[in-house]
Amino acid sequence: MSSRSTFIGAVEIGTSKICVLVAEHSGSEVAIIGRGECASRGVIKGAVVDFKAASECAHAALEQAERQAGEKIEEVFLAQTGGHLEGFYNEAAVSVKAADNLIDHSDVRTVCDLALLRDLPFGRTVVHNIRRPFRVDGRMIPGSPVNLVGQRLEVGYWTVHGQEQRLADTINVIKGFNLNVREIVLASLASGYVVTSPEERQHGVLVIDVGGGTTDFALYRDGCAHTTGVLPVGGAHITNDLSIGLRLTQAQAEKLKLRHGRATVQTKDKAQKVWLDGNFAIGDRQFSQQAIEQIVAARIEETLQVVRQRLGAAFRPETCAAGVVLTGGTARLPGIAEVAARVFGVPAHLGEPPVWVAENLREPGHHTALGVLYCGIKAQAEHGQSARRGRGFFSSLRELFTHA
Repeated sequence: MSSRSTFIGAVEIGTSKICVLVAEHSGSEVAIIGRGECASRGVIKGAVVDFKAASECAHAALEQAERQAGEKIEEVFLAQTGGHLEGFYNEAAVSVKAADNLIDHSDVRTVCDLALLRDLPFGRTVVHNIRRPFRVDGRMIPGSPVNLVGQRLEVGYWTVHGQEQRLADTINVIKGFNLNVREIVLASLASGYVVTSPEERQHGVLVIDVGGGTTDFALYRDGCAHTTGVLPVGGAHITNDLSIGLRLTQAQAEKLKLRHGRATVQTKDKAQKVWLDGNFAIGDRQFSQQAIEQIVAARIEETLQVVRQRLGAAFRPETCAAGVVLTGGTARLPGIAEVAARVFGVPAHLGEPPVWVAENLREPGHHTALGVLYCGIKAQAEHGQSARRGRGFFSSLRELFTHA
């Protein structure tokens, strides 16, 4: 095996499952060589609530991925979600100091530093500083403004921050396996980069990742992330609604959701029934297909409406020409794209990963873990950095998100 190969690990600790991917990167060649999955325990709404249970599941997935890869990984990228994550926008402007109004690197550094000068509440820490495009005399600049002529330079950052303790809990799950977490990556950004193209992000696109315990979203404009957010609601809440509404156990409700759930009500006949198991054994019984659809559709509609409310004035159909892209395990529900199109007033479809992704990893539930790997690989290729472990590679990953 080439001595120049780097082994990159990606971990997603989700509410429904824990997924680990290992990729080998050598030159321009990338191969996913290991995968581990384990049903999640001890995680609710993206937060670790039982450290021992979550650690056991994560370690089982890590060991499985390492065995399949035939390599030990020493550090990983870790996807981060959870209702504790919040974001705010802050901007700054400076007068260009040169007499000839030629913008230089010091002008850029000054305005960026000023835009990032905002204190966080006690117990909060920054996850990502996402830079929006520069403006020179009110004109948007898609790249670097250095060597352009102007009197006023402006820039703004969307800053994502989270509870230090919640972040530490997730990181410590990985550290318990004697692994280092080199970067935490916002789940919505990870899945967003893997299911959208640069053209879609340039034209404007909204990515909604409906997972088991959370719904993460990222709105892109002008080629970069504009606004992000997390709702502590996901597929598990649909299961709970079915459990309460139809008087079922959680396991039975999950089974009905997967077999007969729809995001829209298609069944007109109230008398149309479906079997819980279909084996006619003791305990098997029938339920109204229409009732199942009504319960599932109501929760999906409500969740997407809340996403739109959270986005507020940031979302406008005219600035979201590429529409809505849905991903996450719950996005497999039939009819969910139809609901999203109605709620947001733009076309919507289920996201697809790049063509290089193998068939067994193309399911929406794998997109976040894939995105964590994809972001690192893309940053490395774009900036021509060495794949060896060190500062350059991880700076490139950070730059992919911040454009700093």
